Formats: sequence, structure tokens, C-alpha cells
Amino acid sequence: MTPTALQEAQRRLEVFIRAQGLKHTRQREEILEVFLGCGSHISIEDLLRSVQLQMPGVGHSTVYRTMRLLVDAGIAHERQFGDGQTRYEPVVPNEHHDHLICLDCNAIFEFEDPTIEQRQTEVAAAHGLRLKTHRHEIYGHCAQMESCTRRPRSP
Repeated sequence: MTPTALQEAQRRLEVFIRAQGLKHTRQREEILEVFLGCGSHISIEDLLRSVQLQMPGVGHSTVYRTMRLLVDAGIAHERQFGDGQTRYEPVVPNEHHDHLICLDCNAIFEFEDPTIEQRQTEVAAAHGLRLKTHRHEIYGHCAQMESCTRRPRSP
């Protein structure tokens, strides 16, 4: 994340929490910085572990409530990929991607495909709709399951 993007996210959070009548806290600021530095598709538990390296006293509830604020402020997307765990990824203005998810190892791959995007627009138009947004998730199995380094191994 670039310093400019971090500053913009900090500004957006500050404006949002002020509008909600909430207080600016160092914990929220730290959670935002760690979240944006982690990349994408992070769970609350993984984010909590990373935040606690910087601020050991931060608890699960604080991270969860802060992530709810980041979602409501338009700074984070909340994602469910069918494994029962909520993950978060940063909102990047004017950027769109879709997801491939492995049902074996839970790996999540982001991809962009102009052909798919165009075809979705055409299908929507054929049904009398103008696309506003969409979410495209493709689920499958690792092609080389035996050699997948992400796949959990049986004892």
C-alpha cells in the first residue's frame, strides 16, 4: 500500500468516525495500518495476531468492531468464500477483480479477465439490465492436488 493510499484511508476513517460520533483511537489507527499492510483476504484471527505484534493488549472484539467500521466506511470489503470464515480485503477505488477459490486448500486467487467482464455486460443487457456491480467467484480443486503446498496434510 502506498503512503498516499494509506493517508487517504486514514482520512476516510477519520471523517467516517467523526460523522458517527465516535472517537479516534490509536487502536483503530493501528488496526487500519496493519490491515492495509497485510494485503487481501485476511481473517479476523490472522489480523488479530498481526495487530497484537504491535499492540499486545488489543482484543478480538476491538479488531472485529474496527473491521465493521472499515467496511461501513467503504475502506474494506467483507468476503465469504464458503468455508465459514469471513475475510476482508482493502477497497481499491476503480479496481475490480474476481476470485478463484480452491475447495481443498482454501487458496484464493484474484484474477481479471476482460472477456468475462464484457460477456457479463452483454448477458445483463440481453435481460434488460445495466450492470452496476457483481461478484464472481469460481470454486474448484487444485489441478495438482498431490503436490499442492497449501493443502493440509493428514497426520
